Amino acid sequence: QVQLVESGGGLVQAGGSLRLSCTASGSVFSISVMTWFRQAPGKEREFVAAIRGSTGTTYYADSVKGRFTISGDNAKNMVALQMNNLKAEATAIYYCAANPRVPILLRRPSYDYWGQGTQVTVSS
Repeated sequence: QVQLVESGGGLVQAGGSLRLSCTASGSVFSISVMTWFRQAPGKEREFVAAIRGSTGTTYYADSVKGRFTISGDNAKNMVALQMNNLKAEATAIYYCAANPRVPILLRRPSYDYWGQGTQVTVSS
C-alpha cells in the first residue's frame, strides 16, 4: 500500500505562483509513475502532469505546458508541482496519484493510489 499526502494549496491572484507537494509513504518502492490531476466544481478530473520515476520523463497537459513544472525527489519520496502564471481556470482541487492501472494510459484518472487533494483557488 502507498499513502499520498498533498500540501501547498491556497489562494493566489491570477499571474501568481504556487508550489504543491506530494509525499508518499508505505510501499514507495512500488511507485512507477506519480501524477497530478485536478478537478474543478462540476467538471471531470483532468490530467495535469506526470513523472516517471525510473527515467524522470515528464508529461504535461497542453493547457499547462511552459507554466507548470513537475519534479521528483526520490530521497524524500516526494513530487512537487511548481505552478507559475496561474490563471483563474486553474481553480480546482489538485490530487496526487501513483501507479496508473494501465501503465501507458497515465493521462486517464485510473490509478491505484490517490491523495486527499489540496484546494487551489486563483482569483482574477
